[in-house]
Amino acid sequence: KASDFATMELTTQKNAVRGEVVGHGLTPSANSCPVSSIQRRFLHLLEHKAPPETTLCSYFSRRRWHEVKSSDITELLRQAAAALPHYNVQSADISARSLRASGAMALLCDSVDTDLIRLLGRWRSDEMLRYLHLQARPIMQDFASKMLSGGNYRLLPSAPGQLLTHDTCEVPVA
Repeated sequence: KASDFATMELTTQKNAVRGEVVGHGLTPSANSCPVSSIQRRFLHLLEHKAPPETTLCSYFSRRRWHEVKSSDITELLRQAAAALPHYNVQSADISARSLRASGAMALLCDSVDTDLIRLLGRWRSDEMLRYLHLQARPIMQDFASKMLSGGNYRLLPSAPGQLLTHDTCEVPVA
């Protein structure tokens, strides 16, 4: 229970790369902290004397072991979306797989570099960029101001004397 960092080895994943290790540190929220979640899972496995080959996503209920599947997570996410219609999220648009893209989007909104997001999400190409939404307010809210303040620049002319001057910039005439 004193852990402040946890790692997991990924043995089965979509990109077919086996044995990757992912680590996470503590967060302030006990309910959404990956370290606390892994601690609870581990304690559950110990409490029920799980065999060594038992996966972290297993749980003991009704005197036998069960494994949580992605379809179980998808079903719970869809039930939550249906129960919270004011968020305007369609249940059919949610799946367990969408959590990866949602995590990437959350990191982007907090200004984490896209190369680091790709590395953390184990994307092996720029495919991740298809899942990021540029209409998100934390990303777009200052761009118009930045374009106005950053518009004070000068481009080199392609031929001497061919500059078009504007209020905030000078642009060569084509």
